[in-house]
Amino acid sequence: MNMPNKYEPLRNMESFTEDMFNRIIAFQEKKHHAWNNNLSFDARIKDLPLHNLIFSNPDRDPEKFSATVAPFYPLREEMQKIAFYVQQLADNPVVCDIYPGNGFIGSLLGREGIELRGLKNHAPDSKPNQITSFFDAEHFCYSDEPLERSTFDAALVAWPPAHSNPSEALAQRKTGLLIYIFTEHVDPTTQQRQTGSDEMLATLADDYRLIDSWEVIRPKDILHNIWPDMTPSIEETRHVHIYAHNSIDNLQAPQAIPPAQSYDWEKDLQMALLALQAKQEVQARGFPA
Repeated sequence: MNMPNKYEPLRNMESFTEDMFNRIIAFQEKKHHAWNNNLSFDARIKDLPLHNLIFSNPDRDPEKFSATVAPFYPLREEMQKIAFYVQQLADNPVVCDIYPGNGFIGSLLGREGIELRGLKNHAPDSKPNQITSFFDAEHFCYSDEPLERSTFDAALVAWPPAHSNPSEALAQRKTGLLIYIFTEHVDPTTQQRQTGSDEMLATLADDYRLIDSWEVIRPKDILHNIWPDMTPSIEETRHVHIYAHNSIDNLQAPQAIPPAQSYDWEKDLQMALLALQAKQEVQARGFPA
């Protein structure tokens, strides 16, 4: 059966799969550059598998550590869009990363031309990432200053701890721009939210307005559906909300951002999504897939 041209990359699925599995195995055996904090951030994120931004390393002890690299896979387009808003606040805007973890997410945003400072001791009860240090020292640094004494133009609130409400402190200090990255997923066993709280966004209602938002939906079994040897995974909806304080006006929407070069893990994502689309189309036509 002839496939439309958009499925042309799937002709290389065999070699792609072999390369991807080799990268995943290298990561699991801790031979991937991501584990070497003596290397540059560029070297550490090169060929980082999508698999390891969905699943933690098999030897991670969940009693001691949170996600191995990060709790979600960020997209370059998102970081560009967020940076576009932040850069309108000042000539050299500073973003405070409220829950910086190992610095991975904050570093990606900082590399879009923004100074990022991670609050080192803001969430002392949070478990460290399995890779505890994973940041770009040229664009990200940690700060020992408490939130109430920190000076910054915008706040990045990525994957806030369950039941937390960082909005109270941020609204009190009238932070210009707030970037929230979270999920509303509820753990079926504990019946607790994975991130944040219902009050987290409700607290902003009087002093802030939502200026942009989007969702990134990770389909159920995104990898397992295409590569059955991989572990099944739940569907996950990740939300990004950007709020501006009512004193901030004339913010332009990012309508003309030039195309970004994707992160390496997005190559795995694009291939998986394309294969899923092809599989669904073949099944819709009545053929087995």
